[in-house]
Amino acid sequence: MFKGSIYDYVLLLRSLENPERWVKILHVEPLVKVGDTVEPGEDLGVLLRSGFFDFWTDPHIHVEVRRPSDPIRARGGFKLERLIKIDAAEPLRKLSGRVVESKPEYSLIALNGRFKQGIPVDLDAHIGLLDAGIPHYRWIGIHTNVNPPSSGIIRLCNKKIGTVKSVHSNMCIAECCSPTLTLNGKPVGLSLYMYLSSTPLMKIVPRRPGEVILRKLENVSLSLY
Repeated sequence: MFKGSIYDYVLLLRSLENPERWVKILHVEPLVKVGDTVEPGEDLGVLLRSGFFDFWTDPHIHVEVRRPSDPIRARGGFKLERLIKIDAAEPLRKLSGRVVESKPEYSLIALNGRFKQGIPVDLDAHIGLLDAGIPHYRWIGIHTNVNPPSSGIIRLCNKKIGTVKSVHSNMCIAECCSPTLTLNGKPVGLSLYMYLSSTPLMKIVPRRPGEVILRKLENVSLSLY
């Protein structure tokens, strides 16, 4: 179990390699004190289920690289560039797979097929990997191996799910067109992430906790409209 909290913490680390760069970390109850030196691999603290999380959000840390003159506010961090090349498979044609974890807040599905790093989508003539909450976050991140077109269409299972609004180095951000996703006749959302060292999974999010209950190892299929 992870510790729950109605509040959150902000940790600020000053880089010893470059004092003009600070690291801002959220969602961790600190075990370190002001003035401590932290080396790679050392403990910072305990993960919290922050009061800012949605019901389906797992404990995690939020990391930003900042200027020391502006370390705390919500915007203003440096943009980070992905250095690894993605291993993009063929786009999905069907959202079906096996339940590997089920709880009232969400279920995890291992999709049929072999995927690495993430769930593939069509981006015009290119393949991208999704990093998104559909439709609940309204915006969709797509990682690619090329600089994507500035007004491309994002398609999942050959259905339009968004339109590119901004382009960055080997990735883009698209506005979600709010597609309808259903499982067992009930509307659901999808949370999708990049996976660097494990098999990509698809998180099924009900509208309310307990509204969609699946059995572990059950085979399921989603509809996308």
